[in-house]
Amino acid sequence: MNLRQLRSGELLALAGAACLVVSLLEPWYSSPSGNLDAWDTFGPAMALLLACLCAALALLISAVSERSTALPVSSAVWCVLLGLIGLVAAIVRVLERPDHASSLCAGAWLGLAGAALVLLGAWLVLRDERPSLYSPAHPEPRPRP
Repeated sequence: MNLRQLRSGELLALAGAACLVVSLLEPWYSSPSGNLDAWDTFGPAMALLLACLCAALALLISAVSERSTALPVSSAVWCVLLGLIGLVAAIVRVLERPDHASSLCAGAWLGLAGAALVLLGAWLVLRDERPSLYSPAHPEPRPRP
């Protein structure tokens, strides 16, 4: 394990995973009867956010522990997919509140930010690291006759 192998994409995914963990513990909605956290309003969106969190953790573990690039790249591909699904689920949870909830709390915004950071971090992991996509073509000059 070498933590120095983590690049900016993995660090963003780590920050997103931390935001998601904190958001699951914070209240998401406030109602006249009290605050509701993510577990009080558990549904398909919360399951998708948990899948996004697990994908981010798998991305980090594979980046730190694997020597080859095959597993980290494949986990980054899955993390992009699950990060996008998690971001859509977080947007739905922010836009559609439970009937008895009157306003949003910090947990909802942290969940939205965490899913966005996981998606952005996984996308940055997949980017091409070559300095330029194509090297400029400079043909050899022909010798004079």
